[in-house]
Amino acid sequence: MSLPPPTGLVDRYGRVARDLRVSLTDKCNLRCTYCMPAEGLPWLAGPQLLTDDEVVRLIRVAVCRLGVDEVRFTGGEPLIRPGLVGIVEAVAALDPRPRISLTTNGIGLNRLAPALRVAGLDRVNVSLDTLDQERFTRLTRRDRLADVLAGLADAAAAGLTPVKINAVLMRGVNEDEAPALLRFALDHGYELRFIEQMPLDAQHGWDRAAMVTADEILAALRAAYDLSPDPTERGTAPAETWLVDGGPARVGVIGTVTRPFCGDCDRTRLTADGQIRNCLFATDESDLRGALRAGADDEELARRWRAATLGKRAGHGIDDPSFLQPTRPMSAIGG
Repeated sequence: MSLPPPTGLVDRYGRVARDLRVSLTDKCNLRCTYCMPAEGLPWLAGPQLLTDDEVVRLIRVAVCRLGVDEVRFTGGEPLIRPGLVGIVEAVAALDPRPRISLTTNGIGLNRLAPALRVAGLDRVNVSLDTLDQERFTRLTRRDRLADVLAGLADAAAAGLTPVKINAVLMRGVNEDEAPALLRFALDHGYELRFIEQMPLDAQHGWDRAAMVTADEILAALRAAYDLSPDPTERGTAPAETWLVDGGPARVGVIGTVTRPFCGDCDRTRLTADGQIRNCLFATDESDLRGALRAGADDEELARRWRAATLGKRAGHGIDDPSFLQPTRPMSAIGG
């Protein structure tokens, strides 16, 4: 394994951040019950948001000065950012070129997938928690399941592969759908990742006792499929993966709460309003927008980013009695 560059994003525990998650907006066109209230949230005002040029400049600093080699666009819902295609195109033109992906709810992906592929997007992750139309409408408060399924198909057709599905199971809501979701993914050539529900909802209603755990998800899957450990090296990937019925198909489980992987975390996050976050569950942020707009050059921005990285904690601390849920919900942080 090669040593990290001396000017990279290295924390006090020797972890190197090479994976940048960039939130492009805090807005979303769904109202998922485990994320936000039906009426939505107080959105960031326009002047607070980074402009397209500012987003690209900060990504350039991360890639060209700080060793980041993977960029994932998130939200809110990134597909509703008007300048998304142009941002992707500018990032794909960087030297060195990072791997570029996008996490989306899939609505509008059927319309944008070809343009995003031409611009340089490599692949997508699409959130899909249920295949039942009535459940989908109840969960998201929008009747848009058909649009999500169309987006998945058109992303695959455009070559945004591997297309990955992210699914959150909730007790008393959709925990019975694990085998069906995997069957759907296998039939269509998608890669499925189950994610434990995390304490990042705007309502602060998360209850660990009600969470469907990684062990429960695996037990449900093993009732229908033969799962064997994936021999591929996991590296810094958040998902533990298993071969399905001997492979080559795989399924993954991201056990953020019960199987934390903080010791191998290689992520850094940039919010839509220009704040650096070292962890989804961080309670503090470091402002880059203010420095950027005050005239800081790229080296000063890089210095501030490196300094912010040094403050990264050893772990998210969900099991600690002193754990406090972040004031920002997931929609304002970016996944």
